[in-house]
Amino acid sequence: MLRHLHIRNLAIIDELSLDWNAGFTVLTGETGAGKSILIDALGLVIGLRADSSLVRAGTDKAEVSAEFSIADCLDARAWLAERELLGDGADHDDCTIRRVVYAEGRTRAFVNGSPVSATDLRELGERLVEIFGQGESRSLLLTDAQRGALDEFGRHPQLLAPVAAAAQAVQQIEREIEKLHAAQSRDPAQLEYLRFQLQELDALALNTDELPELDAEHRRLANAGRLLDEGFGAQQLLYGGDASIYDQLSSAVAALRGLTPLHEGFAEAEALAASAQAQAREAADSLRRLLDKLDLDPERLAAVENRLTAIHDLARKHRVRADDLPDRHAALREELAGLEDAGSALERLEAQRKAALAAFATAASALTAARRKAADALSADVTRRVRELGMPNAEFVIAVEALGRDKPLPHGTDLVRFDFSANPGQPPRPLAKVASGGELSRISLALQVSLLSDAGAATQIFDEVDAGIGGVTADVVGRQLRELGGRRQVLCVTHLAQVAAQGVDHFGIAKAVEAGSTFTRVRRLDAATRVVELSRMLGGDGSGGSTVTLARDLLKRAAG
Repeated sequence: MLRHLHIRNLAIIDELSLDWNAGFTVLTGETGAGKSILIDALGLVIGLRADSSLVRAGTDKAEVSAEFSIADCLDARAWLAERELLGDGADHDDCTIRRVVYAEGRTRAFVNGSPVSATDLRELGERLVEIFGQGESRSLLLTDAQRGALDEFGRHPQLLAPVAAAAQAVQQIEREIEKLHAAQSRDPAQLEYLRFQLQELDALALNTDELPELDAEHRRLANAGRLLDEGFGAQQLLYGGDASIYDQLSSAVAALRGLTPLHEGFAEAEALAASAQAQAREAADSLRRLLDKLDLDPERLAAVENRLTAIHDLARKHRVRADDLPDRHAALREELAGLEDAGSALERLEAQRKAALAAFATAASALTAARRKAADALSADVTRRVRELGMPNAEFVIAVEALGRDKPLPHGTDLVRFDFSANPGQPPRPLAKVASGGELSRISLALQVSLLSDAGAATQIFDEVDAGIGGVTADVVGRQLRELGGRRQVLCVTHLAQVAAQGVDHFGIAKAVEAGSTFTRVRRLDAATRVVELSRMLGGDGSGGSTVTLARDLLKRAAG
Protein backbone atom coordinates (compact mmCIF):
# COMPACT_ATOMS: atom_id res chain seq x y z
CA MET A 1 0.00 0.00 0.00
CA LEU A 2 0.98 3.64 -0.48
CA ARG A 3 2.57 5.08 2.66
CA HIS A 4 4.13 8.37 1.60
CA LEU A 5 3.97 10.72 -1.38
CA HIS A 6 6.31 13.64 -2.03
CA ILE A 7 5.74 16.06 -4.91
CA ARG A 8 7.91 18.95 -6.07
CA ASN A 9 7.20 21.48 -8.84
CA LEU A 10 4.29 19.63 -10.43
CA ALA A 11 1.72 22.01 -12.04
CA ILE A 12 0.55 24.32 -9.23
CA ILE A 13 2.14 22.22 -6.48
CA ASP A 14 5.47 23.66 -5.36
CA GLU A 15 6.23 21.07 -2.69
CA LEU A 16 3.97 18.64 -0.88
CA SER A 17 4.47 15.65 1.42
CA LEU A 18 1.62 13.37 2.45
CA ASP A 19 1.48 10.28 4.63
CA TRP A 20 -1.25 7.77 3.81
CA ASN A 21 -3.07 5.24 5.95
CA ALA A 22 -4.78 1.95 5.13
CA GLY A 23 -8.52 1.83 4.52
CA PHE A 24 -10.76 4.31 2.73
CA THR A 25 -9.35 7.83 2.21
CA VAL A 26 -11.25 10.65 0.50
CA LEU A 27 -9.87 13.75 -1.19
CA THR A 28 -12.15 16.75 -1.58
CA GLY A 29 -11.90 20.37 -2.62
CA GLU A 30 -13.23 22.99 -5.00
CA THR A 31 -12.98 22.40 -8.72
CA GLY A 32 -9.50 23.40 -9.89
CA ALA A 33 -7.94 23.10 -6.44
CA GLY A 34 -5.54 20.39 -7.55
CA LYS A 35 -7.23 17.06 -6.85
CA SER A 36 -6.54 15.80 -10.34
CA ILE A 37 -2.90 16.84 -10.00
CA LEU A 38 -2.54 14.42 -7.11
CA ILE A 39 -3.92 11.66 -9.34
CA ASP A 40 -1.52 12.74 -12.11
CA ALA A 41 1.36 12.51 -9.62
CA LEU A 42 0.41 8.96 -8.67
CA GLY A 43 0.05 8.14 -12.36
CA LEU A 44 3.63 9.29 -12.95
CA VAL A 45 4.82 7.05 -10.14
CA ILE A 46 3.22 3.95 -11.68
CA GLY A 47 4.57 4.63 -15.15
CA LEU A 48 1.77 6.44 -16.95
CA ARG A 49 2.75 8.77 -19.77
CA ALA A 50 4.57 11.90 -18.60
CA ASP A 51 3.74 15.32 -20.05
CA SER A 52 6.35 18.05 -19.76
CA SER A 53 3.51 20.60 -19.44
CA LEU A 54 3.07 19.30 -15.88
CA VAL A 55 6.39 20.87 -14.88
CA ARG A 56 5.69 23.98 -12.80
CA ALA A 57 6.32 27.21 -14.72
CA GLY A 58 9.75 28.67 -14.04
CA THR A 59 11.33 25.37 -12.98
CA ASP A 60 13.44 22.90 -14.95
CA LYS A 61 11.94 19.68 -13.64
CA ALA A 62 9.15 18.09 -11.61
CA GLU A 63 9.75 15.22 -9.22
CA VAL A 64 7.41 12.73 -7.58
CA SER A 65 8.50 10.13 -5.00
CA ALA A 66 6.35 7.46 -3.41
CA GLU A 67 7.01 4.88 -0.71
CA PHE A 68 5.03 1.63 -0.71
CA SER A 69 4.78 -1.23 1.72
CA ILE A 70 4.91 -4.49 -0.22
CA ALA A 71 4.60 -6.79 2.79
CA ASP A 72 1.31 -8.17 1.44
CA CYS A 73 2.02 -7.63 -2.26
CA LEU A 74 3.67 -10.90 -3.27
CA ASP A 75 3.40 -10.17 -6.99
CA ALA A 76 5.33 -6.89 -6.71
CA ARG A 77 7.88 -8.46 -4.37
CA ALA A 78 8.52 -11.31 -6.83
CA TRP A 79 8.86 -8.83 -9.72
CA LEU A 80 11.42 -6.78 -7.76
CA ALA A 81 13.34 -9.87 -6.65
CA GLU A 82 13.55 -11.19 -10.21
CA ARG A 83 15.23 -7.93 -11.28
CA GLU A 84 17.36 -7.59 -8.13
CA LEU A 85 15.54 -4.40 -7.16
CA LEU A 86 14.40 -5.29 -3.64
CA GLY A 87 15.15 -2.65 -1.02
CA ASP A 88 17.80 -2.85 1.69
CA GLY A 89 15.37 -3.47 4.55
CA ALA A 90 15.76 -6.66 6.55
CA ASP A 91 12.41 -7.96 5.35
CA HIS A 92 12.42 -6.22 1.96
CA ASP A 93 9.01 -4.79 2.81
CA ASP A 94 9.61 -1.32 1.34
CA CYS A 95 9.62 -0.05 -2.21
CA THR A 96 10.52 3.53 -3.16
CA ILE A 97 9.76 4.89 -6.63
CA ARG A 98 11.00 8.23 -7.92
CA ARG A 99 10.00 9.79 -11.25
CA VAL A 100 11.59 12.94 -12.65
CA VAL A 101 10.03 14.88 -15.55
CA TYR A 102 12.21 17.51 -17.22
CA ALA A 103 10.82 20.63 -18.85
CA GLU A 104 12.41 19.72 -22.20
CA GLY A 105 10.40 16.48 -22.27
CA ARG A 106 12.66 13.63 -21.11
CA THR A 107 11.96 11.61 -17.98
CA ARG A 108 13.87 9.36 -15.59
CA ALA A 109 12.61 6.72 -13.17
CA PHE A 110 14.22 4.99 -10.19
CA VAL A 111 13.09 2.01 -8.11
CA ASN A 112 14.83 1.63 -4.75
CA GLY A 113 17.56 3.94 -6.08
CA SER A 114 18.23 2.00 -9.30
CA PRO A 115 17.30 3.45 -12.70
CA VAL A 116 14.56 1.58 -14.61
CA SER A 117 12.93 1.95 -18.01
CA ALA A 118 9.43 3.33 -18.51
CA THR A 119 8.25 -0.16 -19.49
CA ASP A 120 9.60 -1.68 -16.28
CA LEU A 121 8.01 1.12 -14.24
CA ARG A 122 4.61 0.41 -15.81
CA GLU A 123 4.97 -3.32 -15.09
CA LEU A 124 5.74 -2.62 -11.43
CA GLY A 125 3.13 0.14 -11.16
CA GLU A 126 0.26 -2.06 -12.29
CA ARG A 127 1.16 -4.45 -9.47
CA LEU A 128 0.98 -1.67 -6.88
CA VAL A 129 -1.78 0.75 -7.92
CA GLU A 130 -4.91 0.76 -10.08
CA ILE A 131 -6.55 4.04 -11.09
CA PHE A 132 -10.19 4.20 -12.14
CA GLY A 133 -11.27 7.46 -13.73
CA GLN A 134 -14.54 8.82 -15.01
CA GLY A 135 -13.78 7.37 -18.44
CA GLU A 136 -13.84 3.83 -17.06
CA SER A 137 -17.61 3.65 -17.44
CA ARG A 138 -17.42 4.35 -21.18
CA SER A 139 -14.92 1.52 -21.64
CA LEU A 140 -17.63 -0.89 -20.45
CA LEU A 141 -19.29 -0.47 -23.83
CA LEU A 142 -16.34 -2.13 -25.60
CA THR A 143 -16.60 -5.85 -26.35
CA ASP A 144 -12.97 -6.53 -25.45
CA ALA A 145 -13.38 -4.71 -22.12
CA GLN A 146 -16.49 -6.75 -21.26
CA ARG A 147 -14.76 -10.04 -22.05
CA GLY A 148 -11.67 -8.93 -20.12
CA ALA A 149 -13.72 -8.00 -17.05
CA LEU A 150 -15.41 -11.40 -17.00
CA ASP A 151 -12.09 -13.24 -17.39
CA GLU A 152 -10.59 -11.13 -14.61
CA PHE A 153 -13.46 -12.01 -12.30
CA GLY A 154 -13.28 -15.69 -13.20
CA ARG A 155 -9.49 -15.77 -12.97
CA HIS A 156 -9.14 -17.51 -16.30
CA PRO A 157 -5.45 -17.04 -17.26
CA GLN A 158 -4.75 -20.78 -16.97
CA LEU A 159 -7.67 -21.52 -19.28
CA LEU A 160 -6.82 -18.73 -21.71
CA ALA A 161 -3.20 -19.86 -22.18
CA PRO A 162 -3.95 -23.21 -23.92
CA VAL A 163 -6.63 -21.55 -26.05
CA ALA A 164 -4.16 -18.91 -27.26
CA ALA A 165 -1.45 -21.54 -27.83
CA ALA A 166 -3.80 -23.78 -29.85
CA ALA A 167 -5.03 -20.83 -31.93
CA GLN A 168 -1.45 -19.84 -32.67
CA ALA A 169 -0.61 -23.42 -33.69
CA VAL A 170 -3.55 -23.52 -36.12
CA GLN A 171 -2.54 -20.19 -37.63
CA GLN A 172 1.05 -21.35 -38.11
CA ILE A 173 -0.03 -24.57 -39.81
CA GLU A 174 -2.42 -22.66 -42.08
CA ARG A 175 0.41 -20.34 -43.11
CA GLU A 176 2.49 -23.37 -44.06
CA ILE A 177 -0.42 -24.77 -46.06
CA GLU A 178 -0.83 -21.46 -47.89
CA LYS A 179 2.88 -21.44 -48.72
CA LEU A 180 2.64 -24.94 -50.18
CA HIS A 181 -0.41 -24.05 -52.25
CA ALA A 182 1.41 -20.98 -53.55
CA ALA A 183 4.48 -23.09 -54.36
CA GLN A 184 2.40 -25.62 -56.27
CA SER A 185 1.08 -22.84 -58.47
CA ARG A 186 4.56 -21.60 -59.42
CA ASP A 187 5.62 -21.35 -63.07
CA PRO A 188 7.32 -24.62 -64.18
CA ALA A 189 10.18 -22.51 -65.54
CA GLN A 190 10.85 -21.26 -62.00
CA LEU A 191 11.00 -24.84 -60.76
CA GLU A 192 13.49 -25.73 -63.51
CA TYR A 193 15.63 -22.74 -62.58
CA LEU A 194 15.60 -23.88 -58.96
CA ARG A 195 16.85 -27.32 -60.06
CA PHE A 196 19.57 -25.64 -62.15
CA GLN A 197 20.72 -23.57 -59.17
CA LEU A 198 20.86 -26.66 -57.04
CA GLN A 199 22.86 -28.56 -59.69
CA GLU A 200 25.46 -25.75 -59.75
CA LEU A 201 25.84 -25.93 -56.00
CA ASP A 202 25.95 -29.72 -56.09
CA ALA A 203 28.76 -29.50 -58.65
CA LEU A 204 30.68 -27.01 -56.52
CA ALA A 205 30.37 -29.36 -53.50
CA LEU A 206 31.57 -26.77 -51.03
CA ASN A 207 31.69 -28.04 -47.47
CA THR A 208 31.53 -25.87 -44.37
CA ASP A 209 35.24 -26.02 -43.45
CA GLU A 210 36.72 -25.82 -46.94
CA LEU A 211 36.69 -22.04 -47.50
CA PRO A 212 38.82 -21.04 -44.46
CA GLU A 213 41.25 -23.87 -45.30
CA LEU A 214 41.53 -22.66 -48.92
CA ASP A 215 42.11 -19.07 -47.76
CA ALA A 216 44.90 -20.18 -45.42
CA GLU A 217 46.50 -22.35 -48.11
CA HIS A 218 46.31 -19.54 -50.65
CA ARG A 219 48.10 -17.17 -48.27
CA ARG A 220 50.88 -19.75 -47.82
CA LEU A 221 51.28 -20.50 -51.53
CA ALA A 222 51.05 -16.88 -52.65
CA ASN A 223 53.74 -15.88 -50.17
CA ALA A 224 55.94 -19.00 -50.47
CA GLY A 225 58.88 -17.06 -51.95
CA ARG A 226 58.89 -14.55 -49.15
CA LEU A 227 58.45 -17.27 -46.53
CA LEU A 228 61.46 -19.18 -47.91
CA ASP A 229 63.76 -16.16 -48.35
CA GLU A 230 63.02 -14.37 -45.11
CA GLY A 231 62.68 -17.60 -43.14
CA PHE A 232 66.15 -18.78 -44.30
CA GLY A 233 67.60 -15.36 -43.42
CA ALA A 234 66.17 -15.62 -39.90
CA GLN A 235 67.63 -19.15 -39.55
CA GLN A 236 71.10 -17.88 -40.54
CA LEU A 237 70.87 -15.04 -38.02
CA LEU A 238 70.04 -17.55 -35.32
CA TYR A 239 72.52 -20.30 -36.23
CA GLY A 240 74.95 -21.13 -39.00
CA GLY A 241 75.54 -17.71 -40.52
CA ASP A 242 78.47 -15.36 -40.01
CA ALA A 243 78.34 -13.76 -36.56
CA SER A 244 75.12 -15.64 -35.74
CA ILE A 245 73.36 -15.13 -32.45
CA TYR A 246 74.32 -18.65 -31.43
CA ASP A 247 78.04 -17.95 -31.97
CA GLN A 248 77.90 -14.61 -30.15
CA LEU A 249 76.10 -16.20 -27.20
CA SER A 250 78.72 -18.98 -27.22
CA SER A 251 81.47 -16.36 -26.80
CA ALA A 252 79.56 -14.68 -23.99
CA VAL A 253 79.04 -18.01 -22.17
CA ALA A 254 82.75 -18.78 -22.40
CA ALA A 255 83.67 -15.36 -21.01
CA LEU A 256 81.21 -15.66 -18.12
CA ARG A 257 82.36 -19.18 -17.34
CA GLY A 258 85.88 -17.82 -16.81
CA LEU A 259 84.61 -15.09 -14.47
CA THR A 260 82.39 -17.28 -12.32
CA PRO A 261 85.26 -18.78 -10.27
CA LEU A 262 86.37 -15.24 -9.47
CA HIS A 263 82.89 -14.03 -8.43
CA GLU A 264 79.94 -16.34 -7.82
CA GLY A 265 77.51 -13.60 -8.89
CA PHE A 266 78.41 -14.29 -12.55
CA ALA A 267 76.98 -17.81 -12.31
CA GLU A 268 73.36 -16.70 -12.83
CA ALA A 269 74.27 -14.62 -15.91
CA GLU A 270 76.22 -17.59 -17.31
CA ALA A 271 73.22 -19.89 -16.86
CA LEU A 272 70.81 -17.44 -18.54
CA ALA A 273 73.19 -16.90 -21.48
CA ALA A 274 73.60 -20.66 -21.92
CA SER A 275 69.80 -21.06 -21.89
CA ALA A 276 69.44 -18.33 -24.51
CA GLN A 277 72.08 -20.06 -26.64
CA ALA A 278 70.14 -23.34 -26.46
CA GLN A 279 66.84 -21.58 -27.34
CA ALA A 280 68.50 -19.87 -30.33
CA ARG A 281 69.66 -23.28 -31.59
CA GLU A 282 66.21 -24.77 -31.00
CA ALA A 283 64.52 -21.88 -32.87
CA ALA A 284 66.91 -22.34 -35.80
CA ASP A 285 66.17 -26.07 -35.93
CA SER A 286 62.44 -25.39 -35.89
CA LEU A 287 62.81 -22.95 -38.79
CA ARG A 288 64.86 -25.46 -40.76
CA ARG A 289 62.24 -28.18 -40.37
CA LEU A 290 59.48 -25.78 -41.45
CA LEU A 291 61.44 -24.50 -44.48
CA ASP A 292 62.13 -28.06 -45.59
CA LYS A 293 58.37 -28.56 -45.96
CA LEU A 294 57.76 -25.31 -47.87
CA ASP A 295 57.91 -25.42 -51.62
CA LEU A 296 57.11 -23.16 -54.55
CA ASP A 297 54.17 -24.90 -56.27
CA PRO A 298 52.71 -22.67 -59.02
CA GLU A 299 50.34 -25.40 -60.18
CA ARG A 300 48.80 -25.84 -56.73
CA LEU A 301 48.55 -22.06 -56.34
CA ALA A 302 46.67 -21.82 -59.65
CA ALA A 303 44.35 -24.63 -58.61
CA VAL A 304 43.55 -22.96 -55.30
CA GLU A 305 42.94 -19.59 -56.99
CA ASN A 306 40.60 -21.22 -59.55
CA ARG A 307 38.67 -22.92 -56.74
CA LEU A 308 38.33 -19.65 -54.79
CA THR A 309 37.22 -17.81 -57.95
CA ALA A 310 34.50 -20.42 -58.60
CA ILE A 311 33.26 -20.14 -55.00
CA HIS A 312 33.11 -16.33 -54.99
CA ASP A 313 31.52 -16.16 -58.44
CA LEU A 314 28.71 -18.48 -57.33
CA ALA A 315 28.29 -16.54 -54.07
CA ARG A 316 27.80 -13.30 -56.04
CA LYS A 317 25.30 -15.07 -58.29
CA HIS A 318 23.25 -16.10 -55.25
CA ARG A 319 23.82 -12.72 -53.55
CA VAL A 320 25.22 -14.22 -50.37
CA ARG A 321 28.61 -14.23 -48.72
CA ALA A 322 30.95 -17.02 -49.79
CA ASP A 323 30.88 -18.63 -46.34
CA ASP A 324 27.05 -18.67 -46.48
CA LEU A 325 26.95 -20.82 -49.63
CA PRO A 326 26.61 -24.13 -47.73
CA ASP A 327 23.53 -22.74 -45.93
CA ARG A 328 22.13 -21.49 -49.23
CA HIS A 329 22.72 -24.93 -50.73
CA ALA A 330 20.86 -26.63 -47.89
CA ALA A 331 17.97 -24.15 -48.11
CA LEU A 332 17.52 -24.69 -51.86
CA ARG A 333 17.68 -28.45 -51.41
CA GLU A 334 15.00 -28.26 -48.72
CA GLU A 335 12.85 -25.96 -50.87
CA LEU A 336 13.04 -28.25 -53.87
CA ALA A 337 12.32 -31.32 -51.76
CA GLY A 338 9.31 -29.59 -50.29
CA LEU A 339 7.98 -28.65 -53.73
CA GLU A 340 8.50 -32.11 -55.12
CA ASP A 341 6.85 -33.62 -52.03
CA ALA A 342 4.12 -30.96 -51.76
CA GLY A 343 1.29 -33.48 -51.99
CA SER A 344 2.53 -35.57 -49.07
CA ALA A 345 3.44 -32.46 -47.11
CA LEU A 346 -0.06 -31.08 -47.56
CA GLU A 347 -1.55 -34.30 -46.28
CA ARG A 348 0.67 -34.15 -43.18
CA LEU A 349 -0.19 -30.50 -42.58
CA GLU A 350 -3.90 -31.13 -43.00
CA ALA A 351 -3.67 -33.88 -40.36
CA GLN A 352 -1.76 -31.51 -38.08
CA ARG A 353 -4.36 -28.80 -38.62
CA LYS A 354 -7.15 -31.21 -37.74
CA ALA A 355 -5.38 -32.16 -34.51
CA ALA A 356 -4.67 -28.50 -33.66
CA LEU A 357 -8.31 -27.56 -34.29
CA ALA A 358 -9.42 -30.38 -32.01
CA ALA A 359 -7.05 -29.16 -29.29
CA PHE A 360 -8.39 -25.62 -29.73
CA ALA A 361 -11.98 -26.81 -29.55
CA THR A 362 -11.30 -28.71 -26.32
CA ALA A 363 -9.51 -25.77 -24.68
CA ALA A 364 -12.11 -23.26 -25.90
CA SER A 365 -14.96 -25.44 -24.63
CA ALA A 366 -13.42 -25.54 -21.14
CA LEU A 367 -13.02 -21.75 -21.24
CA THR A 368 -16.62 -21.28 -22.35
CA ALA A 369 -17.91 -23.43 -19.46
CA ALA A 370 -15.82 -21.45 -16.98
CA ARG A 371 -17.00 -18.14 -18.45
CA ARG A 372 -20.66 -19.10 -18.18
CA LYS A 373 -20.21 -20.12 -14.56
CA ALA A 374 -18.36 -16.88 -13.78
CA ALA A 375 -20.97 -14.88 -15.73
CA ASP A 376 -23.77 -16.17 -13.49
CA ALA A 377 -21.86 -15.24 -10.32
CA LEU A 378 -20.74 -11.81 -11.55
CA SER A 379 -24.20 -10.97 -12.94
CA ALA A 380 -25.80 -11.71 -9.58
CA ASP A 381 -23.20 -9.69 -7.65
CA VAL A 382 -23.36 -6.65 -9.92
CA THR A 383 -27.18 -6.77 -9.98
CA ARG A 384 -27.24 -6.74 -6.18
CA ARG A 385 -24.86 -3.80 -5.98
CA VAL A 386 -26.63 -1.79 -8.72
CA ARG A 387 -29.95 -2.25 -6.92
CA GLU A 388 -28.35 -0.86 -3.78
CA LEU A 389 -27.29 2.17 -5.85
CA GLY A 390 -30.85 3.41 -6.30
CA MET A 391 -32.13 1.15 -9.09
CA PRO A 392 -34.25 -1.44 -7.22
CA ASN A 393 -35.57 -3.09 -10.40
CA ALA A 394 -32.28 -3.21 -12.27
CA GLU A 395 -31.06 -6.43 -13.81
CA PHE A 396 -27.52 -6.96 -15.06
CA VAL A 397 -26.90 -10.06 -17.18
CA ILE A 398 -23.69 -11.28 -18.82
CA ALA A 399 -24.41 -13.25 -21.98
CA VAL A 400 -21.82 -15.73 -23.22
CA GLU A 401 -22.69 -16.71 -26.80
CA ALA A 402 -20.95 -18.38 -29.71
CA LEU A 403 -18.91 -15.90 -31.69
CA GLY A 404 -19.58 -17.57 -35.01
CA ARG A 405 -16.07 -17.22 -36.42
CA ASP A 406 -14.40 -19.90 -38.51
CA LYS A 407 -10.81 -19.09 -37.58
CA PRO A 408 -9.65 -19.81 -34.01
CA LEU A 409 -9.02 -16.69 -31.96
CA PRO A 410 -6.59 -16.37 -29.00
CA HIS A 411 -9.44 -15.43 -26.66
CA GLY A 412 -11.70 -18.35 -27.63
CA THR A 413 -15.01 -18.76 -29.39
CA ASP A 414 -17.21 -16.65 -27.12
CA LEU A 415 -18.96 -13.34 -27.57
CA VAL A 416 -19.27 -11.81 -24.09
CA ARG A 417 -21.94 -9.13 -23.87
CA PHE A 418 -23.18 -7.05 -20.92
CA ASP A 419 -26.98 -6.69 -20.99
CA PHE A 420 -28.97 -4.38 -18.74
CA SER A 421 -32.51 -3.45 -17.84
CA ALA A 422 -33.45 -0.69 -15.40
CA ASN A 423 -37.22 -1.14 -15.51
CA PRO A 424 -39.50 -4.05 -14.58
CA GLY A 425 -41.05 -5.90 -17.49
CA GLN A 426 -38.25 -4.87 -19.86
CA PRO A 427 -35.87 -7.65 -20.90
CA PRO A 428 -32.15 -6.91 -20.58
CA ARG A 429 -30.64 -5.47 -23.74
CA PRO A 430 -27.03 -4.66 -24.72
CA LEU A 431 -25.59 -2.11 -22.32
CA ALA A 432 -24.44 0.20 -25.12
CA LYS A 433 -28.04 0.63 -26.31
CA VAL A 434 -30.00 1.14 -23.11
CA ALA A 435 -27.85 2.61 -20.30
CA SER A 436 -27.91 6.35 -19.66
CA GLY A 437 -24.80 8.19 -18.44
CA GLY A 438 -25.87 8.03 -14.80
CA GLU A 439 -26.82 4.37 -15.04
CA LEU A 440 -23.53 3.58 -16.73
CA SER A 441 -21.62 5.27 -13.89
CA ARG A 442 -23.46 3.17 -11.30
CA ILE A 443 -22.94 -0.06 -13.24
CA SER A 444 -19.27 0.76 -13.67
CA LEU A 445 -18.83 1.38 -9.95
CA ALA A 446 -20.72 -1.77 -8.99
CA LEU A 447 -18.68 -3.83 -11.45
CA GLN A 448 -15.39 -2.39 -10.22
CA VAL A 449 -16.24 -3.13 -6.61
CA SER A 450 -17.27 -6.69 -7.57
CA LEU A 451 -14.09 -7.25 -9.55
CA LEU A 452 -11.86 -5.84 -6.84
CA SER A 453 -13.40 -7.71 -3.94
CA ASP A 454 -10.81 -10.48 -4.13
CA ALA A 455 -8.36 -9.28 -6.76
CA GLY A 456 -6.51 -6.24 -8.01
CA ALA A 457 -3.65 -4.10 -6.73
CA ALA A 458 -3.28 -3.25 -3.05
CA THR A 459 -4.02 0.43 -3.69
CA GLN A 460 -7.16 1.40 -5.62
CA ILE A 461 -7.78 5.00 -6.70
CA PHE A 462 -11.24 6.18 -7.79
CA ASP A 463 -11.20 9.55 -9.53
CA GLU A 464 -14.76 10.96 -9.42
CA VAL A 465 -16.28 7.66 -10.50
CA ASP A 466 -19.41 8.73 -8.57
CA ALA A 467 -20.20 11.44 -11.16
CA GLY A 468 -23.90 11.50 -12.02
CA ILE A 469 -24.87 9.98 -8.65
CA GLY A 470 -26.52 11.80 -5.79
CA GLY A 471 -28.96 11.61 -2.90
CA VAL A 472 -29.39 8.38 -1.00
CA THR A 473 -27.49 6.53 -3.71
CA ALA A 474 -24.36 8.53 -2.93
CA ASP A 475 -24.47 7.19 0.63
CA VAL A 476 -24.57 3.62 -0.73
CA VAL A 477 -21.59 4.40 -2.99
CA GLY A 478 -19.66 5.65 0.00
CA ARG A 479 -20.52 2.54 2.03
CA GLN A 480 -19.45 0.23 -0.80
CA LEU A 481 -16.12 2.04 -1.14
CA ARG A 482 -15.65 1.93 2.63
CA GLU A 483 -16.39 -1.81 2.53
CA LEU A 484 -13.77 -2.23 -0.18
CA GLY A 485 -11.36 -0.22 1.99
CA GLY A 486 -11.60 -2.95 4.59
CA ARG A 487 -9.72 -5.26 2.21
CA ARG A 488 -7.29 -2.86 0.56
CA GLN A 489 -6.23 0.78 0.49
CA VAL A 490 -8.84 2.88 -1.35
CA LEU A 491 -8.36 6.55 -2.32
CA CYS A 492 -11.31 8.43 -3.77
CA VAL A 493 -11.61 11.92 -5.26
CA THR A 494 -15.23 12.98 -4.78
CA HIS A 495 -17.57 15.97 -4.84
CA LEU A 496 -20.27 14.16 -2.86
CA ALA A 497 -20.54 14.81 0.88
CA GLN A 498 -22.26 11.46 1.42
CA VAL A 499 -19.26 9.65 -0.07
CA ALA A 500 -16.72 11.85 1.71
CA ALA A 501 -18.36 11.21 5.09
CA GLN A 502 -17.67 7.49 4.72
CA GLY A 503 -13.92 8.07 4.54
CA VAL A 504 -11.80 6.78 7.39
CA ASP A 505 -9.26 9.45 6.46
CA HIS A 506 -9.97 12.78 4.77
CA PHE A 507 -7.69 15.23 2.94
CA GLY A 508 -8.90 18.71 2.07
CA ILE A 509 -7.39 20.30 -1.04
CA ALA A 510 -7.43 24.06 -1.61
CA LYS A 511 -5.87 26.57 -3.98
CA ALA A 512 -4.03 29.57 -2.59
CA VAL A 513 -2.47 32.66 -4.16
CA GLU A 514 0.72 33.80 -2.49
CA ALA A 515 2.97 36.62 -3.77
CA GLY A 516 1.22 36.55 -7.13
CA SER A 517 1.65 32.79 -7.63
CA THR A 518 -0.91 29.98 -7.34
CA PHE A 519 -0.26 26.98 -5.10
CA THR A 520 -2.12 23.83 -4.09
CA ARG A 521 -2.33 23.18 -0.37
CA VAL A 522 -3.37 19.82 1.14
CA ARG A 523 -4.10 19.07 4.78
CA ARG A 524 -5.43 16.11 6.72
CA LEU A 525 -8.79 17.06 8.24
CA ASP A 526 -9.72 16.38 11.85
CA ALA A 527 -13.24 15.96 13.18
CA ALA A 528 -13.97 19.70 13.32
CA THR A 529 -12.52 20.61 9.93
CA ARG A 530 -14.28 17.64 8.32
CA VAL A 531 -17.60 19.13 9.42
CA VAL A 532 -16.63 22.43 7.79
CA GLU A 533 -15.56 20.72 4.56
CA LEU A 534 -18.70 18.56 4.34
CA SER A 535 -20.81 21.65 5.01
CA ARG A 536 -19.12 23.38 2.08
CA MET A 537 -19.80 20.36 -0.14
CA LEU A 538 -23.47 20.53 0.87
CA GLY A 539 -23.67 24.19 -0.16
CA GLY A 540 -22.94 25.90 3.17
CA ASP A 541 -19.98 27.81 4.54
CA GLY A 542 -19.29 25.71 7.63
CA SER A 543 -20.26 28.42 10.10
CA GLY A 544 -23.56 26.90 11.13
CA GLY A 545 -27.08 26.15 9.97
CA SER A 546 -28.60 23.10 8.39
CA THR A 547 -25.55 22.14 6.31
CA VAL A 548 -23.41 21.84 9.44
CA THR A 549 -26.12 19.77 11.13
CA LEU A 550 -26.38 17.52 8.10
CA ALA A 551 -22.59 17.21 7.90
CA ARG A 552 -22.43 16.06 11.51
CA ASP A 553 -25.27 13.63 10.91
CA LEU A 554 -23.47 12.14 7.89
CA LEU A 555 -20.31 11.60 9.92
CA LYS A 556 -22.26 10.10 12.80
CA ARG A 557 -24.06 7.65 10.53
CA ALA A 558 -20.80 6.67 8.80
CA ALA A 559 -19.12 6.02 12.15
CA GLY A 560 -22.04 3.92 13.35
